[in-house]
Amino acid sequence: MKSAYLESIALIERLHRRFLDVMRAELDRLGVQDINNIQALILFNVGSDEYTVGELTQRGYYLGTNVTYNLKKLVECGYVTQARSAHDRRSVRIRLTDKGMELRKAIDGAYDRHVSAFAGTEIGAERIREINDTLRALERFWSEFLTAGNPIAGARGERAA
Repeated sequence: MKSAYLESIALIERLHRRFLDVMRAELDRLGVQDINNIQALILFNVGSDEYTVGELTQRGYYLGTNVTYNLKKLVECGYVTQARSAHDRRSVRIRLTDKGMELRKAIDGAYDRHVSAFAGTEIGAERIREINDTLRALERFWSEFLTAGNPIAGARGERAA
């Protein structure tokens, strides 16, 4: 079981890096050279909504990189606009510009192509749902582990270290 668990962790890391490679290839295909793959994912996740930096961080839309730097770059390149919140002057709200919305639409089209390419492969809708269910369960497990101490030791009546 331990080797399977460690393999899962390694696969999650490798899949994330591989997906970033795919995103870079999609940006290259679109001729987008002014932002990187992480910034494109932030842009996609913002969508038509408006967020603060804290909200982006809390929702995990930045994938572990410096969100402030990446937003600054997106603003400089004209994909995102930012404005002080009317309710809290310390807070800055960000949203996509028309240029940002156009790139988001192109990225969404790339995702549609990816899903279409699944046809005829071992990756189908049901398999993706199963993977997602498993990943959500693992996320819940890790979250509970962090918030409630070691749930495994507790389930066996042992003291958490």
